[in-house]
Amino acid sequence: MEERDDYKFLKLSDAVSCLNQRVNLVGVVLELGLPKKSKGTDFFISLKIADESYSDPGISVNFFAESVEKLPVVASPGDIILLSHVVMKTHEREVYAFFNKKFSSFALYEGISSGDFSPYQVSARFRTRELDKKFIADLRKWLTGFQLNTDPNDFQFLREIKEGQRLSLILKILHIHEVAEKEWVIYVWDGTDAPSKKIQTKMTDEMDNPLPLQLEKEPLPRDVLCTFPSVGSVLMVVLGEGNKNLGLGFLKTGMWLNFLNIICEVHAGLWRGVLMPFTKLRYVPKEYRYVLGCQRCYEERLSEKWGRMPWSCFPSPSTVTEVEHDHVPPVTLRDVLTYPEVTAKFKCVIRVVAAFPCEAENFLSPAGTYRVRLTIEDPTARVHAFLYAEDGENFFDGHPSTCVLKRRMNKLLGLNEDDDSKGTEYTDRNPPWVFCCLKSYYLNESDVWGSRRYRIFDTKLLG
Repeated sequence: MEERDDYKFLKLSDAVSCLNQRVNLVGVVLELGLPKKSKGTDFFISLKIADESYSDPGISVNFFAESVEKLPVVASPGDIILLSHVVMKTHEREVYAFFNKKFSSFALYEGISSGDFSPYQVSARFRTRELDKKFIADLRKWLTGFQLNTDPNDFQFLREIKEGQRLSLILKILHIHEVAEKEWVIYVWDGTDAPSKKIQTKMTDEMDNPLPLQLEKEPLPRDVLCTFPSVGSVLMVVLGEGNKNLGLGFLKTGMWLNFLNIICEVHAGLWRGVLMPFTKLRYVPKEYRYVLGCQRCYEERLSEKWGRMPWSCFPSPSTVTEVEHDHVPPVTLRDVLTYPEVTAKFKCVIRVVAAFPCEAENFLSPAGTYRVRLTIEDPTARVHAFLYAEDGENFFDGHPSTCVLKRRMNKLLGLNEDDDSKGTEYTDRNPPWVFCCLKSYYLNESDVWGSRRYRIFDTKLLG
């Protein structure tokens, strides 16, 4: 410790007893909220910091500033912050540090993976001192062996998410995309399959308002998809209305985070996460047992012959369809989308969530050729797959009556077998998981990837 009182850093365990006093603190940022507008004219953010003396629960630090840029912009949970002249206060028996913009100051440093002792952000009044390096080095050393003191049962997997509830999810960030200025979309994953949801649409909507293949305006580029794991749902996460235009520049691809109090919604049968004003982001060490368990589960799925089957269909898919190539293990639709060759054949376990045309009497062209577009999905993707000509004849077992076609398609789409609504009413459909064989092809030799399409073949609809 330096002898001068204005540069005496307290351990957090000592700071909690210094109510209404100005203190200097140094700690690891374990948790951060999202920046937001205060009730007045300022902007606000809350961080939770810890050190070796007080890692559980840590101390919250509340910041107010005239602009978002003057708030601490933490590059990553797990980074280190030095705080000068913050005031220790209490609210509802919880002790916290208050950053007063008139006399407090801060500096941010990279965390465990860095050997650099230069701060990447400092506030206006902060003075860097040589002794800072010792505090930073000591915290980095402590952080190398740090484990979260939490129960894994406190978290949910993506396979357990429920609509509209506040959830605590530990997720890996796969991709971050700024769709417009300070409007971010994050793609996260934990190796499990999100629950399949009922589809509530009018079948007749497929002509003018078809079921979307993704919630984004444009699909992700193929080179981005190729970086995603082969199995497990990827959840698209957006900023809620209260957080828009405040940025997510501190997030990094490849990091694991605990998203605390995130909300999950369903749109057109597809899940998305929403970061709300009350959402917190917590540091998660890469060696945390929960993270290692997610990675181990993913590797086990890849190593098993039938590991790519959706968990929702266990112990086995429905017998609504039968396919040839029984010995071939299924792949996911993400495997299909990212396959390195344009033309190939695949076997998948999918469910059919929409058909166009929706009327069985219109499945045949005037020339008597089948031409039907099915929208199929699994936990990894949703795509269009076509039934055409002889593949359609094989799928429908020739040219049965319209009544038979309708009954079979109702089963495939999760409708009552004898539904007579003609698709004009909203219905809750829960289509069965079925086997199907897909083959990819292209329409334009000068743009083989851009014109890539999928057809169903060697698959028969029973009933």
